[in-house]
Amino acid sequence: MLLIWRRKLLIELKSEVYKKFEGRIVLHQDDVGMCHGANVAFGELSDLGSITSGSVMVPCPWFREAAEMAVANKKLDLGVHLTLTAEKEFYRWRPLTVASKSSGLVDGDGYMWRDVSSVRRNANTEAVALELRAQIDFALATGFDVTHLDAHMGATLAPEFCAIYIALGVEYKLPVLLTKKLSDYGPNNHVARVTDEQFDEFVVLAEGERMQIFDRVLETDFNRKAVTVLDDLAYQTMFTKNLNGLTFAALHPNAPGEVEVIEPNQFHVRTQEYKIFSSENYLSWLAKKEIKPIGMRELRDEMRLVK
Repeated sequence: MLLIWRRKLLIELKSEVYKKFEGRIVLHQDDVGMCHGANVAFGELSDLGSITSGSVMVPCPWFREAAEMAVANKKLDLGVHLTLTAEKEFYRWRPLTVASKSSGLVDGDGYMWRDVSSVRRNANTEAVALELRAQIDFALATGFDVTHLDAHMGATLAPEFCAIYIALGVEYKLPVLLTKKLSDYGPNNHVARVTDEQFDEFVVLAEGERMQIFDRVLETDFNRKAVTVLDDLAYQTMFTKNLNGLTFAALHPNAPGEVEVIEPNQFHVRTQEYKIFSSENYLSWLAKKEIKPIGMRELRDEMRLVK
């Protein structure tokens, strides 16, 4: 009963502080740094206002380019896409830490596991904590203004790692991407067989630190088929469907060039998003201000005032 009362009080206090963010949406690009085309998309779409935030995969080959872009352009809103998986068939990456097989961070070839389930089965939590910290520290060392933390394939939302994820957000005074219910987190299919009830303890933990909790996380539809006519209306509908609370749209635009061989079966989803978010139709709709985009830097700055 005391826990319920305490949580209610924290929610009331937080809601007053973060009230200004009601009805806002973060138009976010995941997988920055995965390849050059992801970085091109992030730079161009941020400049257009189609993207208001992004997060970079520190272990990936094109991380340095993304970091230098953010150092050179202080307006870029870039966080760390904490990475524990390398899911592509041939395009793989390894942990930043010296990861032996005993760490459980790598498969038989020495690369990160291809799926979250394998990470959960094998990874040593101490090794995970060291790796995630190393990714944040390396990003900060490059000199760009890290705005937040979020999770590649939702891996750090798994019950084995979520307390580590939140603790790092507290330590570095950075927002972490969480929803009030795991079922409202779009990419939750990677974190299989975890119920809202199991996830609730982590929401309570984050609320106890007076962190901003999102109401929902939308995601790119990776089942979308290749088309000749771009469907920007689908995104307009997705972004305006529910304007209550605070929404995070996890998007994956990518300029063409090399992604076609990195992800041969789904590259069209990424390149079509790139074209849609830079199209005149979409930009004209965005200018009508039917939605209220926000970046993660604003949330981080408010969090640091609260703390």
